[in-house]
Amino acid sequence: MSRKTILLIDDDPSLRRVTEFTLDEAGYRVLAAVDGKAGLSLFRQEKPPVVVTDIQMPDISGYEVLKQVKAQSPETLVIIITAFGSVEKAVEAMKLGAYDYITKPFSRDELRLVVDKAFSFSGLRKENVLLREQLAEKADFSRIVGNSDEMQRVFDIVRRVAASEATVLISGESGTGKELIARAIHHGSDRKDEAFVAVNCAAIPADLLESELFGHVKGAFTGAVKDRRGKFEMADGGTLFLDEVGELPVELQPKLLRALQEREIEPVGGVPRKVDVRLVAATNRDLEADMAGGTFREDLYYRLAVIPVHLPPLRQRPGDIPLLVRYFIDKHGGGQRIAVSEGAMARLAGYDWPGNVRELENAVERMIILRRGERIEERDLPPKIAGHRRPEGGVLNLPDEGYPLEALEQEAVLEALRRNDWNQTRAARFLSIPRHTLIYRMEKYGIGKGKG
Repeated sequence: MSRKTILLIDDDPSLRRVTEFTLDEAGYRVLAAVDGKAGLSLFRQEKPPVVVTDIQMPDISGYEVLKQVKAQSPETLVIIITAFGSVEKAVEAMKLGAYDYITKPFSRDELRLVVDKAFSFSGLRKENVLLREQLAEKADFSRIVGNSDEMQRVFDIVRRVAASEATVLISGESGTGKELIARAIHHGSDRKDEAFVAVNCAAIPADLLESELFGHVKGAFTGAVKDRRGKFEMADGGTLFLDEVGELPVELQPKLLRALQEREIEPVGGVPRKVDVRLVAATNRDLEADMAGGTFREDLYYRLAVIPVHLPPLRQRPGDIPLLVRYFIDKHGGGQRIAVSEGAMARLAGYDWPGNVRELENAVERMIILRRGERIEERDLPPKIAGHRRPEGGVLNLPDEGYPLEALEQEAVLEALRRNDWNQTRAARFLSIPRHTLIYRMEKYGIGKGKG
């Protein structure tokens, strides 16, 4: 169906023909209907962006056409035709959602003008929707590094959810970058120019957390010497990030639930206040287990987890480690071009990283400062990483907790190349794979002789 399609509904045959001819001549495709019933039938079939309908018709009036059209397609623009001297009817139609009206008798120029304006408005509205969608694509991932399938899935969810108002619950171990994801969601939303306020629920004493979140009024308790705004009010119009929300005391959880449901907070000792806040929460706890144990409210959990996002630990995406190492070298290296030896990179990729990305960043910063040569070697690694060995016994003796396949593959490729003096043909034969497959794996993991 053409974007320039118009549905014309008028029971006056002569006026309908003249109007149809005028619009057709102006370049529009016109669907003409003799009454409201026929018009609604055509509308259900074609869903045109603009409807022009007379208001006074037998059986089904223009009012009823307007109501049904808007109920089925709120974005459709309806222009009302009314008789001269019946402007009050047009005003009533505008209250019901009509885009504009035109009074009989009208000139051809008047008709074209009002229809052209309707299509211009429709185009602007579509452009606005497109811009909102594109805004979601612009979520700031500049500080979040990862090419693994697991991280690409996270990025995809963030792009799609950012422009919405949905509450997001980010789960993952400590150090995986939950606040970075929360900031990316904020940056990709319509609220990006407003405040992003972060609160670590685990870092604030339980008896002070209510005041911290909701504020208090002067005299509400000992030490409350003046009114104080809470984090909800500070984030009004923007995004509130509640980190470690699983640490929220049970007695405070109903107040948070009310703030989410009613968009209303109650400062300690004060009266309720409306707030407009988009909430993003994060936890490193198993909240479903906490619900079963009675320490976390089920209704609050489901209110928080409208969109759940899980960040995988670093040990489950070892293929991202070389990228992260390079990113942190660029960040902390002061502009120096610092390489990493293959052996050192293999050690880094083979380590479990219980502290996740945060631990890796600290390790890279340490290695940059303490390295003994122009590039980072195995001797420059922190002792616990340098001394980390895979269990011996047979070709593989995997730990009970498991070990990522990508890390095994990367180690196998490196070992095959070392044993064969970096001769790719012999290394491929050693691994019983075609040479082009070996080259693909080397490119995938950034492996090259003398390269970091």
